[in-house]
Amino acid sequence: MSDLTQAMLARGQRARAAARALREATPQTRTRALELLAQKLRANVEPILAANQRDLDAGRANGMSEALLDRLALNPARVEGIASAVEIIAGVQDPLGIETERWTAPVNGLDIARVRTPIGVLGIIYESRPNVTADAAALCIRSGNAAILRCGSDCLQSSLAIAVLIGEALEEAGLPADAVQLVDTPDRAAVGLMLSGLEGTIDLIVPRGGKSLVGRVQAEARVAVLSHLEGMNHTYVHSGANADMARAIVVNAKMRRVSVCGATETLLIDEAVAPELLPLIAADLSAKGCELRGGEKARAIVPEMVPASNEDWSTEYLAPVITVGIVDDIDHAIRHIETYGSGHTEAIITNDADAAATFLNRVDSAIVVHNASTQYADGGEFGFGGEIGIATGRMHARGPVGAEQLTTFKYVVRGQGQTRP
Repeated sequence: MSDLTQAMLARGQRARAAARALREATPQTRTRALELLAQKLRANVEPILAANQRDLDAGRANGMSEALLDRLALNPARVEGIASAVEIIAGVQDPLGIETERWTAPVNGLDIARVRTPIGVLGIIYESRPNVTADAAALCIRSGNAAILRCGSDCLQSSLAIAVLIGEALEEAGLPADAVQLVDTPDRAAVGLMLSGLEGTIDLIVPRGGKSLVGRVQAEARVAVLSHLEGMNHTYVHSGANADMARAIVVNAKMRRVSVCGATETLLIDEAVAPELLPLIAADLSAKGCELRGGEKARAIVPEMVPASNEDWSTEYLAPVITVGIVDDIDHAIRHIETYGSGHTEAIITNDADAAATFLNRVDSAIVVHNASTQYADGGEFGFGGEIGIATGRMHARGPVGAEQLTTFKYVVRGQGQTRP
């Protein structure tokens, strides 16, 4: 057995023991750990930024794209955002022990309750976002789950700096530091060991990253997986849209931050309004530095667009690039989304209430939006404080995965001496 295998198995065993302590702790103790973590993040901005600079320097030396560097970069405002997210999670109702339903069985008179309980030990694998280290830790503490975190090598120094603070906060709150462990090696074999389940000590794997990472996890995992797929998101400008609203939303949905999974990657616009509205939207996007790749009909209206290839319609750019298509009507738009979307987030811009209802009812994505930017696809914006990812599957959890979505349940049955005949 290799040294790495031994070390990872030991992590799993420590996490399993810590999960028990975390589950049995009071909500107040878990809250205290989160409050301490927020305080420590604010008190250690400089060490965090120094570690992040080492990651950025290595990323540039390795030819990392500007979009990925933006995802990796921290500054005082972003560290404050991380601390604020932890603080919000601390204020979220502790989900453990909540009865989601209670009834008396009519046949036998048993009092039966469905009660929220932690999943156990989560293995969370993510790429170049150091904020996920704090978000994931906070959500796991809030939901009573132990966590083994494995970040990408590109954000390892930033994540290690944050992980030290997480351990300190846990211990000061009277909880084991092993409740949240960061794998401190860039060795990719560690991922394979986590996917094996570490001899039954990991209950759920949560991948957060690109298509290749999620694909590997889904193909190799021997434990349950809660998947976060790519954000192949669409904004559809319906013929009933207010022009000024449509222009403002599209620019924000694409260009606010091009590197986030909620960014719009394809713009669809009704043929009836495209001749007047598309040139305005195209000019707005171009002024922000966005490259437009258009279908044949779109390029007939805005000829300076780059011709869109077949691959463009299903590409998550995470860059200042957008694909533009003209659709006949709402049915055409929905069919396009069904064909090319990833089930993440789709938006319609319209003042037609019937069209909005049709879109929201028929589009089968984790998040559907009316008259707002797709960049609101974020756990913090949903009031969860943070998220581990946007789940695009249909089992257990869907959409932003916050503390409540990281719980399962058990049935608590109370009797008065009943015996089954």
